[in-house]
Amino acid sequence: MSAHAAPTRRLTLGDLAAKKAVREPIVMVTAYDHPSAQIVEAAGVDMVLVGDSAAMTVLGYDSTVPVTVDEMLMLTKAVRRGLDRPLLVGDLPFGSYEASDAVAIATAQRFIKEAGVDLVKIERGGTTVARAKALVDAGIPVVGHVGLTPQTATALGGYRAQGRTAEAALAVIDDALALQAAGCSLLVVEAVPSEVTAALMPLLDIPVIGIGAGADADGQVLVFHDLLGIYDGPAAKFVKRYADVRTVSVDGVAAYADEVREGAYPGPEHGYGMPEAEAARLQELLAGR
Repeated sequence: MSAHAAPTRRLTLGDLAAKKAVREPIVMVTAYDHPSAQIVEAAGVDMVLVGDSAAMTVLGYDSTVPVTVDEMLMLTKAVRRGLDRPLLVGDLPFGSYEASDAVAIATAQRFIKEAGVDLVKIERGGTTVARAKALVDAGIPVVGHVGLTPQTATALGGYRAQGRTAEAALAVIDDALALQAAGCSLLVVEAVPSEVTAALMPLLDIPVIGIGAGADADGQVLVFHDLLGIYDGPAAKFVKRYADVRTVSVDGVAAYADEVREGAYPGPEHGYGMPEAEAARLQELLAGR
């Protein structure tokens, strides 16, 4: 565990602002269940996002779009029970906030009241800026998300980097500034050229968390299953594998299967016994039937 993981009180947005002020990087990671929450807690991360990426990494959907509010709430509640120190962010899934300010507020309130999140995250700029402001006005801390926004990846041409022309980069920056003006407490910038992030940072007062956005952001976020090598799927260019948990897991289950088939498991040390007198008495009872 990191030496910085010792404090047990929950971090606050003020702590993140302080980190930004002294340029201390903010560590954010996704988690989707109680065991993964316990792992990232023990590792000393600063923030945990229950991302709608769970749709693919945990629930087996082909994209983030199908995941429901109830599914996300179930996962978020499990993560909340495994966390103490990190701030918890709940991702509002596609279709749960776009229709109106009232719908967005009602959905966000469920994540706060039922799952205990500290902030909610919504995607895109444009019309989403109004939703962000409505949430903030309702007293709900919001994380904005610009650049590659997976919920609308099809409209963006697929899962590919955004802002690669000067005009497209300016649009990303304008969205970021609009979300800050709407009152967002934090901003995620995904899959944009490093030059865009570098140009954006002097314009923002709120902490910026990058994912595939270069090293200039105030912090970084990666998907739990990507960084540990659990998810058996193609990884984005920005993913670094810090472990190969899938291979270790497959090897472990295969070794168990081999021992079961060979009769090597379970051994005597894995079972329970009866006192000799009770075993004899059982035989007497069975013989008397």
